[in-house]
Amino acid sequence: MPVKTINLRLPEALYKQIATLAKATQRTKSLLAVDALTSCVQSESSQVRDINEGIEEANRGKFATEAQVEAVFSKFGV
Repeated sequence: MPVKTINLRLPEALYKQIATLAKATQRTKSLLAVDALTSCVQSESSQVRDINEGIEEANRGKFATEAQVEAVFSKFGV
């Protein structure tokens, strides 16, 4: 798999945490950074996809009924 390089400026405290974790887990700082970025990008991409799907549904006029909204609120005690 081809790779690309990026440069990051990190707060010193975060850099030290990454270095400490890398040493403790016998992994490289780069591997930890790639794992963290992968997780973040997947999570953010999923949220953006869900938001866009919701916007598309709203644009089509598809909304939850009042009963559906109340069911969700009561599920979470709201």
